[in-house]
Amino acid sequence: MTPLSATLSHWLSRDEPAVLVTVAEARGSTPREEGAGMLVGREACAGTVGGGRLEWTAIATARRMLEDGSAAETLDLALGPATGQCCGGHVVLRLERADAGTVAALEERERRVLAARPTLLLFGAGHVGRAMATAFAPLPLRLVWIDGRAQEFPETIPAGVERILTDSPLDPLAAAPAGSGYLVLTHSHALDFEIAEAALRRGDAAYVGMIGSATKRAKFERWFRARGREVDALAGLTCPIGAALTGDKRPEVIAALVAAELLVAFARPLSPPFTPSPPPPTPARSAHS
Repeated sequence: MTPLSATLSHWLSRDEPAVLVTVAEARGSTPREEGAGMLVGREACAGTVGGGRLEWTAIATARRMLEDGSAAETLDLALGPATGQCCGGHVVLRLERADAGTVAALEERERRVLAARPTLLLFGAGHVGRAMATAFAPLPLRLVWIDGRAQEFPETIPAGVERILTDSPLDPLAAAPAGSGYLVLTHSHALDFEIAEAALRRGDAAYVGMIGSATKRAKFERWFRARGREVDALAGLTCPIGAALTGDKRPEVIAALVAAELLVAFARPLSPPFTPSPPPPTPARSAHS
């Protein structure tokens, strides 16, 4: 999705005037949150403040402003029978004639929003990984795509996706911020296990998903326990991933289901970090032992 700042910059470069519509206040049940915005030109619109009669009113007002030269207006709208919407909330829209300063303000706001997005590390650039990257690119995530095989990445990486080519995938995992998600689908079960173990041992993941079957999960759990890891950490593992629809193994379908899992996981408050139990104290040695 093209950022509003880039769209506005393009319009202004072609001498196409525009009005920026912003949700200044949103109380109760409303179709969009505070800060949501859209651009209205004489013939085109970009973005949305919620659709329906609310948006129709905003567009009509913005286009009147473009005709009469108004610089700013405010719309105070109750979303009830008068507007043909049944949300029941209350929205205040701010409408401003856009200029180069608006572009700069939008760019700064977009930078803040991008910095606040949760991070998802996607391990594996095979056919399922490619479907995942395509499906996740438009979502409100910082997507980091990791593999050691350059030839597996497509020639064109989806816009906004960060590619890391490395044979040491545990390094970017260790550097990820708290609350990140980890999606593990490499070409090697052994590597999948190493990455999933490292993600679970961090104790601060919003989501740890590993591609595979119930059999693969059982094998991983035995391997995890054999390494002396805390069994409680296994509760944080999603495997199989995309389990809402069993039997359909098309990469695009799996990607859609996992996208839903991820958005739900990132929306939940982060649980207190899982802390591995400390090792038992070493008995003191006597002078005669």
